[in-house]
Amino acid sequence: MNIWIIFGVFALVSYLISNRLESKFKKYSKIPMNYGMTGREVAEKMLRDNDIYDVKVVSTPGTLTDHYNPATKTINLSNGVYNSNSVAAAAVAAHETGHAVQHATAYSWLQMRSSLVPVVSFASRWVQWVLLAGILLIGIFPKLLLVGICLFAVTTLFSIITLPVEVNASKRALVWLNTHNVTSPNTHGYAEDALRWAAYTYFIAALTSLATLVYYIMIYLGRRD
Repeated sequence: MNIWIIFGVFALVSYLISNRLESKFKKYSKIPMNYGMTGREVAEKMLRDNDIYDVKVVSTPGTLTDHYNPATKTINLSNGVYNSNSVAAAAVAAHETGHAVQHATAYSWLQMRSSLVPVVSFASRWVQWVLLAGILLIGIFPKLLLVGICLFAVTTLFSIITLPVEVNASKRALVWLNTHNVTSPNTHGYAEDALRWAAYTYFIAALTSLATLVYYIMIYLGRRD
């Protein structure tokens, strides 16, 4: 029963952080940048300032779908970020460009995460089915649950490695926004606040994944309450 209380707390905290993040971005999406740079312009300038000329900035459909794709070397910005000149757009664009800078400088944590992508893709496809079958057949074939735990451990490791990658990208973004006067003393704090709340979502996701992994291990060891 205690484990379900823990999961309930994690779910509540995750919900609250997501809501808070959404409200923060809505608020900062209404605050214009002092120099009127759009998300696309912010990303392109940050790339040039880091001597990166082989990465393209493109628009992608959806909301909060922003990401850097190392395979295609593209910074994909959602429509609301690509064309917006808001503080939120600048923060997101600089953060995603931070990933491009990580890639260009062979940032070790990003390399480690990238190397896990094929394994995580395979694990994510099968993990829930293997875990379910392992729990149902634990009295007959206990090793099946162990296989599921190993698959889930890979996704947990990926979540944990993602934390320093995301935090570092935000740090690079904020330093650049400040030192290159893209944000002003009046707006820099807003950009920092937006990226801080975004980081919280990765932290709680990693913590939840770790707690879930421990739960499955407890089942395997026969210690479930």
